[in-house]
Amino acid sequence: MMIIPAIDIIDGKCVRLTKGEYNTKKVYAEDPLELALEFEGLGFTHLHIVDLDGAKAKGLVNLNVVERIASRTDLKIDLGGGIKSEKDIENVFNAGINQAVIGSLAVNNPALFFTWLDQYGSNKIVLGADAKGGKVKTQGWTEDTNIEVVDFISDYFQKGVKHVICTDIDKDGMLQGPSLELYSEIMLKAEVDLVASGGIHSMDDLDELEKIGCSAAIVGKAIYEGAIDLEKLAERC
Repeated sequence: MMIIPAIDIIDGKCVRLTKGEYNTKKVYAEDPLELALEFEGLGFTHLHIVDLDGAKAKGLVNLNVVERIASRTDLKIDLGGGIKSEKDIENVFNAGINQAVIGSLAVNNPALFFTWLDQYGSNKIVLGADAKGGKVKTQGWTEDTNIEVVDFISDYFQKGVKHVICTDIDKDGMLQGPSLELYSEIMLKAEVDLVASGGIHSMDDLDELEKIGCSAAIVGKAIYEGAIDLEKLAERC
């Protein structure tokens, strides 16, 4: 199972939130590029980035920061947050980013989402399925829906989606373990490459996710708070 460190960006800085609440913002680095270079130096090959400003806005906000990382490292980057128009997705791939993570738009404009899936291919377009209480949330986790996340992923898998990043918002930033039951249920209903995100705080968590069949795990706050030793984590790459 691949281990992917995470960088969330607000105002050009690396931050972490708790349960997606923007008022819990904690800044960990003024320049995300320095962190990305550190990750690459330790042997990580992939990086998950979220433009948190973009997630709540009408489009990408921090693309210039991500573009710097893409141009200065060889990390394979997936970017989510704020990809909401044809121009946004063109800019993402023109910036050297490997995968676009589409969440809110996949819910609110499925026709455009599947157009992109056909145009760019299922290895370039990742479904972002973020949920609270089992229901999908959108717009930077600020808007509720009545969509069951497991059904949502299963439906989109049947329509051609291969890669999914699923975050249990109740677990995110809590360092109390990932949503193992949720991921197990998803894997039973959809043969996707499932990337788990949220709550990971130990090597044991990673072992459990691997047993379930997750293809990768995103680790964020556990790195920044020192809950997991970064060098030991890199050994699992």
